[in-house]
This record gives sequence, structure tokens and C-alpha cells, in this order.
Amino acid sequence: MDICIEHAARMGFDGFEILQKQLLSWEPAELMKIKRRAFLLGLDLMGYSTHQGFLSPDKEARKKNYDHTLACLEQAYNLGIPTMRVNSGRWDTIKNFDELMRRRGEDDPISGYTEEDAYPWVIEAYTGLAEEAGKRGIIMGLENHWGLGRTPQGVKRVVDAVNSPWLKVTLDTGNFLENPYDRLAQLAKDTVLMQAKTYYGGGVWYTLELDYPRIAKIMKDAGYTGYISLEFEGKEDPLTAIPKSLELLRKAFA
Repeated sequence: MDICIEHAARMGFDGFEILQKQLLSWEPAELMKIKRRAFLLGLDLMGYSTHQGFLSPDKEARKKNYDHTLACLEQAYNLGIPTMRVNSGRWDTIKNFDELMRRRGEDDPISGYTEEDAYPWVIEAYTGLAEEAGKRGIIMGLENHWGLGRTPQGVKRVVDAVNSPWLKVTLDTGNFLENPYDRLAQLAKDTVLMQAKTYYGGGVWYTLELDYPRIAKIMKDAGYTGYISLEFEGKEDPLTAIPKSLELLRKAFA
């Protein structure tokens, strides 16, 4: 993590989003070392990207994911991070990720269940978590990811049902594989963090030719003034591709 933070500072980024899964330890003392390092390098720790899933009829499985997310909120609080990326999760009926990508991120519900069964599970979880997030001053952002987040309607249904200032949207430019601009626009007003993907060298699973000046206008029209967090997903050497990506995004969102 120190190497990534140092590269980000050297390349001229303003902030740094932590992917929780990549941390070697979640012990408070280790988190404080990251916090100190980022401060000394002049970087805001501005996002905490986490994984969880609530698409399961098993109450104990959902409780385990709830407790994990609560622990992530506490970690973000200790790090002084103001927003945390969260997911609905997916059904996990397709175990091979390459196959999931071939199916454009759509996996089948567990036998005997539908997405209509899943919405109450996700809404119940985030209703409780939003209360906990508010105690810590952390805005969760439900990402347009797989599961119920594959469509803007799915994201909005959960966010609107929870109806809390502590659950909004983390908007990923690379997760709407068809009609991205119209779909991004539907979530722009509820966005608290934008994750912007680039694919120099071609993507691992897919490549999107995204018009970032067009996306920047969509976000400006929606009144968005927050961070743009780069997610590089191309095959080019990151040490050459990331500076190009930063230049692209700075120019588009200037």
C-alpha cells in the first residue's frame, strides 16, 4: 500500500482511494500508519472501496456480510475517510469470473428465488448500516456493479427505499456496458464519488471507449463537484498508463 500511495503522490493525484481487500492488516495501528503516510505525502484519503453481498436467503450469511460492512465503516472512520463504496452483492451462481464477464455481469438467481426477493434483503441491510454510517459521518455509496446494481433502476430502488443521507451512489463509468451515458445520467444527482475507468492497452475482460468530456458535462449538469477516482483496467504498464489517464481526466473535468 505504501508503494501505491507514493506513486499516487509522485504522479500528482490529489487523493487516494483504498481498496479494502488489498490491505495486509485491518488492525488500527496499521491503519494509522497508512493515514500518517498519506498525510505526509499531501494526499487525502478520500474513498474506501469495500465488498459485501446480501443476495442470499440465508439470514446468517447476510448477518455475516452486515457485520463485515460495519467493521469496514469503523475502519474508514479510523482512517478519516468520508465515503465508502458498497455493493448489493450478486447471486454467486456463476463461480467463474471470466464466465460472468462473458455474460455481461448477469448471474442467475438461486433456484426458487428472484430479484424481487432480494430487494428487501438489501434494503433491510442498508437501512441499518445507514444509521451506523451516520454515527461515523461516512456516506456509503452503492455502486452500479453486479447484482441489483447492474441497472440504474436497481441502484435507485435501494437508495430511494433506504431514504438516508448516508446511503447514496458510487458511480462507476465502466460498469454500464450498454448505453452508458443515459444510465450514468440517471444516477448523477445521487453520486457522492465517481470511479472513472480507463483501458490503455486494452481491457482484461472488455474495453469501453468512453467520452470523458461528455461524462464530465453530465456530472456538471447534475451539480457534481466531488472526487473523480481513477480505476485503471488496461493491460499497459500502469506506470505509463496511469499518468496518461490522470491527464485525460484532469482535462475532461477541468
